[in-house]
Amino acid sequence: MLLLTPETHSDYQLIDTGGYEKLERFGQYVLSRPEPQAIWDKSLSEQEWEERANAVFKKDKNSQEKGQWVSKPNMPDKWVFQYRNKDMHLRAKLILSSFKHVGVFPEQATNWDYISKTLRQIPEEKPTVLNLFAYTGIASLAAKVAGADVTHVDSIKQVISWSRENMQMSGLDNIRWVVEDAMKFVQREVRRGNKYNGIILDPPAYGRGPDGEKWLLEESLNEILRLCALLLKEENFFFIINLYSLGFSALIVENLIKAHFGTEIKHEFGELFIADTFGKKLPLGVFSRFSDRDV
Repeated sequence: MLLLTPETHSDYQLIDTGGYEKLERFGQYVLSRPEPQAIWDKSLSEQEWEERANAVFKKDKNSQEKGQWVSKPNMPDKWVFQYRNKDMHLRAKLILSSFKHVGVFPEQATNWDYISKTLRQIPEEKPTVLNLFAYTGIASLAAKVAGADVTHVDSIKQVISWSRENMQMSGLDNIRWVVEDAMKFVQREVRRGNKYNGIILDPPAYGRGPDGEKWLLEESLNEILRLCALLLKEENFFFIINLYSLGFSALIVENLIKAHFGTEIKHEFGELFIADTFGKKLPLGVFSRFSDRDV
């Protein structure tokens, strides 16, 4: 079981964690957001958090998910996040959303690097990549930069528009956008006999499709993995899954991968984390990934 964290982040820093909150820098702006897994004490004082934060997310008393941001006068409604390494330079628009998210999950940088490295080793002119529950599409951009033909699936039309902006800001084009329920899409692709070199799966704990289709992770994950196994090519392939649900351990993911992709698959699995500037490691979900390339 592995613990993975991004190697570099010039535009992101986890400053402090604790008291069920996290203090983070995205570009030049510092945000304070709820974080249910940060059950320990903060290292900085409440006054220091207040002084540093350009915006603080306040939860709605009547909702587990929604809330509002309280911002200082110098805090814009939107700004640009950048991620770069020797192979890619990606840009994404960040927004203070009513669900506390801003449009990027920085811990996923380790997977962006993996996608890029893997695709560059696949000896096909245009490897095909399917990104499911693709959100604002940073993983789609990483695949596109590496030369892939990318299909990006998300159920929310506004998020697809956001992803398209990120593509244009990153100087890319020709990603295929699909506004659809992920389960319906993969069912149809299996019927059509389509195959992909790479599949990226990032399902939420729960959600709704564009026509009200219900998604519950514990009810649907086994089936969508079964279908993904049918969609993945037999050679020159990679697969990545991320789970953020607190009730799912890395061992559950390991069992599911072996059940659907075979016990001989040499896959990495474990937890993603980012350490704050005081050395406290914040867990940010479980993952599994594998490829037939030597990454």
